[in-house]
Parts: sequence; structure tokens; C-alpha cells
Amino acid sequence: MTIFAIEVIFNNMVEYQNEHLDAVFHALSDPTRRAMLQNLSQGERLVGELAAPFSISLAAASKHIKVLEGAGLVRREVKGRTHVCRLDAAPMHAGMEWMRHYEAFWRTRIDALEALLLADDATVQNDTEEKP
Repeated sequence: MTIFAIEVIFNNMVEYQNEHLDAVFHALSDPTRRAMLQNLSQGERLVGELAAPFSISLAAASKHIKVLEGAGLVRREVKGRTHVCRLDAAPMHAGMEWMRHYEAFWRTRIDALEALLLADDATVQNDTEEKP
């Protein structure tokens, strides 16, 4: 396999991961959808049960659920006229990994800033003590 082929495969993987991650964060960006996920964390629910706490129509609830399905966070099973929804939290792991990466980055940067500020405070304190 050539380096070009490996690069193309890698770029496609990154694009897929970015699109998937974007879909997860988009789905989580809405408070109604987050509340629906919280509700689903207690077990499977019908679409009407997911809509009830928000006083929204079944059509509006269905649109929210479609966004959650698009992100892979919800699985819907149709049983006759009934739509049963289940939580699939696995896609959240990609988002958590992404945040962990930046948490480590910012923790390092904040620790460096803290050390710099403490050193600056010590210098100012020494300068103040030396002046009569």
C-alpha cells in the first residue's frame, strides 16, 4: 500500500470521526434532547412518554428523536403503531475522549500559568521587602 493510499484512508477516517463527533455534540446541544436522553437512561420509552414532560407534539418529539438517532444515541423500534426508543450511550465515548484530550492540554497550560503567577508574586514580594 502506498503512502498516498494510507493518507487517503486516514483522512476518510478522520472525516468520519469528525462528522460523527459533530452529530453527537449537535444532538447534545439541545436541552430537550439531553432531558430525553436522561429519561431514556432509566429504560426504554415510547415517543409519547418522551414528549409528555415538555408539552410538545409527537411530531416535535419525533424530530428531536431523529436527531438523536442520527447521532447514534437512540435506537427506535417500531412495533405496529408504537415507537419504542432505547438509549445507546456508546457514541458519547468519542465525545468524552475528545474532551479528555483537551482537558489534559488545558490542565498543562493552566498549571504553567499558575507557576508563572506564583513566581511573579514571589518576585514582587522580594522587591517590596528590599525597598525601605
